[in-house]
Amino acid sequence: MAAATVTYRRGADGRLDLGADAPFDVPGYLAAPLVARLATRDLTLHPVWYLWEDQAFWVITGTWSTLERRLAADPAFTLVVDTCAPADGQVRQVIARGRGTVTGYDAERARRKLVRYLGPDEDRWDPRFHTDGPAAAVSRFARLVPDRLRVADLSFRPAARAPHPPHDPCPST
Repeated sequence: MAAATVTYRRGADGRLDLGADAPFDVPGYLAAPLVARLATRDLTLHPVWYLWEDQAFWVITGTWSTLERRLAADPAFTLVVDTCAPADGQVRQVIARGRGTVTGYDAERARRKLVRYLGPDEDRWDPRFHTDGPAAAVSRFARLVPDRLRVADLSFRPAARAPHPPHDPCPST
């Protein structure tokens, strides 16, 4: 397996053209309930749940977070979504760089995002995630628009595994 990396830049029409040369299905990958890491210019780094929609990453923020203040001070961001599965050799990355703004809260967008992580039954969600409860009143969205996406498939063929001897977690003395 050869590593493959492609960088996409936003065109004059304002769109990212995720063409056929992508090393894997980028929209499908970003639709999975993965955790991203979001960094702002001041090097503050946070793991976040996201929604990839309308060629932007959408992250719920609010009064409990400093993200709105940080994006107002400097809208530059880097966001990384990656997976590494040594057992099967799959290693994939999407690295986004761009500018972010904070917008109003959209309960339907929040629901689309949260269903991916928490499942479809909102009654089973922790109250802080309810899209129409008290938490929603103080929530907003960070809209993170990448100017550039670096997509890499660094997968490898794993070596054959040697069988492991049985392990007794409670050896006798």
